[in-house]
Amino acid sequence: MIQDKKAKTGGNPGWLKWAIAVTASLGAILEVIDTSIVNVALTDMQSSLGATITEIGWVVTGYAIANVIVIPLTAWLGDYFGRKAYFIFSLIGFTIASMLCGFAVNLQMLVIARILQGLCGGGLLAKAQAILFETFPPEQQGLAQAVFGVGVISGPAIGPTLGGFLTDNLGWEWIFFINLPFGILAVVMAILFLPSYHQDKPINRSVDWLGIILLTLAVGSIQTFLEEGEKEDWFASDFIVTLAITSVIGLALFIWRELNTKNPAVDLRVLRHRSLAAGSIYSAVLGMGLYGALFAVPIFAQTILHYTATQTGMLLFPGALASAVAMIMLGKLTSKIDPRIIIAGGGVITSLVMFNLQHINPDSNSETLFYPLLWRGVGTVMMFLPLSLATLGSLPKQDIPAGSGFYNLTRQLGGSIGIAVLTTVLAQREAFHRAVLVEKLSIYDPATSQRMSEIAAGLQSRGIDAIQAQSQALAIMNQTINTQSAILSFEDIFWLVGVAFLVSLPLLLLLGKKRPSVVPSAH
Repeated sequence: MIQDKKAKTGGNPGWLKWAIAVTASLGAILEVIDTSIVNVALTDMQSSLGATITEIGWVVTGYAIANVIVIPLTAWLGDYFGRKAYFIFSLIGFTIASMLCGFAVNLQMLVIARILQGLCGGGLLAKAQAILFETFPPEQQGLAQAVFGVGVISGPAIGPTLGGFLTDNLGWEWIFFINLPFGILAVVMAILFLPSYHQDKPINRSVDWLGIILLTLAVGSIQTFLEEGEKEDWFASDFIVTLAITSVIGLALFIWRELNTKNPAVDLRVLRHRSLAAGSIYSAVLGMGLYGALFAVPIFAQTILHYTATQTGMLLFPGALASAVAMIMLGKLTSKIDPRIIIAGGGVITSLVMFNLQHINPDSNSETLFYPLLWRGVGTVMMFLPLSLATLGSLPKQDIPAGSGFYNLTRQLGGSIGIAVLTTVLAQREAFHRAVLVEKLSIYDPATSQRMSEIAAGLQSRGIDAIQAQSQALAIMNQTINTQSAILSFEDIFWLVGVAFLVSLPLLLLLGKKRPSVVPSAH
């Protein structure tokens, strides 16, 4: 094939490099969108499959657990099976699993298919980024990573938009069937365009089974702990306590094992690179804030503004579009500007957006939220793209797969931590604000008594008898209190995310002053 000949003779022609970029990015986009696309369809799945709220949650949890388990293993799997073969296998497996999800006739089948989908999808995200770093020269890395970043950044917003439309118009099964044509296209493109990468070192066929088992135990427990903690009331549950203990012990044993075995399943020694270590720490913080902030807006739109799934998706879409445009524009500037300056600018913009969102209320609408969400999309890109380049751009070619896997894992876990923390804070602050509001209201308070009388009088003027009017007036007052306490709790978490971004800015000092000028290409 063309790419194999070019790989042997020293490089890829321009059109082939961009075909590789589109192929790798398409696989990553499929994975990222499927992380969030099911969220808006859970209610329909629940009624269709006869599941409880807790049971249907495993459609999301199973995928997330499988995802974080396989991401750090992608470097080893790529070396063991061959990078091209592993990427194609992941695409085929993801597409087949999507079909099985759509055809699921019960909850058990759907959860198993989602776990398979997560195992295959995890291989797409990290390998796609590694492929781009190994394919493009340093002067083109900005644009190449921009193509990749469009999907990673826009995916969480596109997922609910697409999922809401398909669920409302065709049924929840189609949020999985929609993957089939794109999955098949990605497989064909991967076969045609991806090069057969040269191995820089002999492939060791020994399998670190103990490392893999410990990784599964540790990371799987951490992810389950984060996904299920709020539902189980955290440490009030023996199940959650067991998960916490298992994750700590499993993680310690996993680190010890991988640092003391000759052929580890996950090469933790790659963290000797300062840029990767510092970038991964900030990536976790970035994941907490970005995914946490993105999670809060749809909940506010659906619970306070009473938007449908489709309307919520359309609310987020302009921000996703702004991210795509900003990503391409920024891709041309990253080699000329200190990445720390761009990241800091994105952090400040995102903080200001969060502080602005503190003022949203039941009277807010799509016009009110348009510019804050638009700027959130721009601020996100300003942090994501330069951070990827500053973190991975200086790594030797042989360390890029392992580095990319670790970097993507920290962002994924950071997102899970952010959502878990903000979900808990949201519930606790709502209860706190409700208690404060109720304490200030009393039937003996003249203002409260007058308001109750006004509501009851209004209801009676519509023909409702006095006793029923009093009962409905009390219910209306209770609903008003619930709404107000919910709004105040959203204000609290928007403020929390904004402060978190500002406080994390000093971490940027751990990154290098500029992106290194040499990034070896894979031949």
